[in-house]
Order: sequence, then C-alpha cells, then structure tokens
Amino acid sequence: MKFWIAETLGLALSIAVEAQAPAVKHPRGSCATVNGAKLWYETEGQGEPLILISGGPGDSHAVFHPFFSRLADRYQVIYFDPFGVGKSDRAKSAKEYTFARHVEDLEGLRRTLGFANMNLFGQSFGGMVAQAYAIKYPQSVKRLILADTFHSGEMWQANDDSCNYEIRNQYPEIWDELQRLRAKGLRSSAPEHQKLYYSVPLGLFYFHDASKAALLPKEEGNNDVYYAVAGDDADFKVG
Repeated sequence: MKFWIAETLGLALSIAVEAQAPAVKHPRGSCATVNGAKLWYETEGQGEPLILISGGPGDSHAVFHPFFSRLADRYQVIYFDPFGVGKSDRAKSAKEYTFARHVEDLEGLRRTLGFANMNLFGQSFGGMVAQAYAIKYPQSVKRLILADTFHSGEMWQANDDSCNYEIRNQYPEIWDELQRLRAKGLRSSAPEHQKLYYSVPLGLFYFHDASKAALLPKEEGNNDVYYAVAGDDADFKVG
C-alpha cells in the first residue's frame, strides 16, 4: 500500500481555486444496498477504481464535482453519498450515524461494486474514515491519499480551537453573540447557534484571498450526521 499526503487544503480545494465556476455535469448514478440502506454512487472513466470519500461528516459527493472528472481518463472515479447524506437513505434515528458505520459502509460498497482493491482519496473527515478503513482492511487498499485530514480526535480539537480563534479575532461581533447564546446553554447543534456560527464566511478558514471561497461547489450536507458523529457541541468541543 502506498500512502500519499496532500497537504493544506488538498487537491479538491486547490483545483477549485483555479476553476471559474464550470458547469457541473454528473455521470450516471445508481443505488447500492449496503448494510440495509441505499447509498447513491456515480462512476465515470475506466481503469483502477478511485473512491472519493467526502468530509463533514455529513458532506455529499458534490464537493468533488467537476474537479475530479479530469482523472477519468486514467481511473474509474467513484463518487458516493454516505449514509444520511445527499441522495442516500436517511437514518430513522441519528444514533445510527457513527464513525464505525462510515468505515463498514465503505467496505460494503467495495464488495457491492466487486473491487478486489481500490485507491482511496479521503478529504477532511473522509480522510479519517480512509485511515480507519486502511487499518482494518489493508488488503483492500492499493493507495491511500489523504487531503487536509486529521489523525486523531486531539488534532480535530486543535482545528476547532484554531477556527474559533480566527472568528474571535476577525469577527468579534459574531463571537460576542455566540458567547451570549452559549451562556444560555445552547450548544453547537442548536439551530440558532448553527445559523450564527455558519454565517462566518468560509473563505476565512481556507483561503488567503477569502473571495476565492465563491468558487467552491455548493455544499449539500446534513448537519444531523455531523453532530451525531462529532458530538452535539462539535464546533467547540469534539465529542
């Protein structure tokens, strides 16, 4: 198995910076029944399978479109929506959204698609899933590619602390209002808290030139998955 580390933002976001709002053309998709749920996936190209694992937790495959289509002349590129996200089935209870299930769903998808082994590209939280999968199923991984990901809960917490440092220093009015909400007992998962927290421009965290954030694909995430996996106060304390 080969391990490739894509530093800073990783391939997906660096390509996004170069792009000029291209038209998104999705390949034909289908549903695979994995661990009792239907997972949406799309494939394009021929060659070795390259499975793209999105972040969040709770982000859809849309974050990778159309930037990875340029690899379809060398790889069979597979995009998929994790359980609870995008066009995949939703859970009856948020307790069904777990880190372990993310790993096992990836194995179930491999079996359904009939791959002996595969190349994995894990972005952000998806990189944690990819690492855990590679540890448990090393024989099924040909290459492991990690982009702007974590290797531990402690590293994830340090990222939270860094983001909040930037909000406190660059958007003090939002920070002060967040502190008022938190003083009332609201945690990250509260809708009022989410609305205020996510009003901070994304470019603050990812780009030297914050205006480049407008080039990113529109997110199609599910915050229920995020807070179920990372804890109900995940933007301040990873659970």
